[in-house]
Amino acid sequence: MNSSEPAALRQWLASAAVPSAPTTGITIFDCGPDEAVLFRDMAPRFGVIPTISAAPVSAENVGLVAGNRCVSVGHKTHVTPSALRELSRAGVQYVSTRSVGCNHIDVNYADSVGIHVDTVDYSPDSVADYTVMLMLMAIRGARSVLRRAEVHDYRLGEVRGRELRDLTVGVIGAGRIGTAVLARLRGFGGRALAHDTRRRPSDQFVPLDELLRQSDIVTLHTPLTAATHHLLDARRIEQLKLGAFVVNTGRGALIDTEALIPALESGRLGGAALDVLEGEEGIFYRDCSNGPITSKALVRLHELPTVLISPHTAYYTDHALSDIVENSLTNCLAFERRKQHWI
Repeated sequence: MNSSEPAALRQWLASAAVPSAPTTGITIFDCGPDEAVLFRDMAPRFGVIPTISAAPVSAENVGLVAGNRCVSVGHKTHVTPSALRELSRAGVQYVSTRSVGCNHIDVNYADSVGIHVDTVDYSPDSVADYTVMLMLMAIRGARSVLRRAEVHDYRLGEVRGRELRDLTVGVIGAGRIGTAVLARLRGFGGRALAHDTRRRPSDQFVPLDELLRQSDIVTLHTPLTAATHHLLDARRIEQLKLGAFVVNTGRGALIDTEALIPALESGRLGGAALDVLEGEEGIFYRDCSNGPITSKALVRLHELPTVLISPHTAYYTDHALSDIVENSLTNCLAFERRKQHWI
């Protein structure tokens, strides 16, 4: 749930008795089957009537709102200004996105048409666990090892793996997920640096340029904004140590992919583990095995043996998904409670 909500309100919403009849409606767009099961199970406990659609919100299907002031959207599809405009005309005043980021929504435009946008919190452990797993797979060359084993080639690889305790890991962004990654890294005994514009310099928190120069692994956990778009561009990639690894479980556009690829091809970088990618929209979350991949960058990255690609799945655990659904509902109820207070 939005961290700005008082803890007492969150506890009240979670423990409130179910009313005799539901009093609040919410329309859930872009809802997957597993999310739908959870929404149908949880909504009655909170006194909420869910209207569920597998389709992403658009100007053409805002009729599904049916008088609801609250809407939930997924992170997989861009919410267009025309959709926001039509939602506003249909009486929607609140959009809760089922993600910790809202780069797929023009928040300023939403505000201009009278819609408030909120994100949800969910277990940071899901992404933190996955991030450390990708680090370990990258430095041990796991992709090549597993691919050889699949064809019964059980020889040792030409390149030895490295141990995390011998490396310096740089964590960019120290919110809930970045902090959880730092906590996990302590158990491996290596050195961890961090950079966050909200934190003062210390023994661990250092300027970005210093982090890039000193780190053997750089992992990205900062929100995607205009200021962080292509945070790792050609100049900053050139600052990385020779043979460094890049891990991204944040947002694809934090890295300039066109600058990343030649650094990997030349061996300037030791490898990359990418759970998110520029241009993933329309490709990730679909079965593309029988059709051509339109992203040339994705095709090239798949060809490189030092690159691991996964389809924006780091968040996807039973615990995190339950958090996402529950906090989408409590976000809606908190908004309705505030509206009643204002009235």
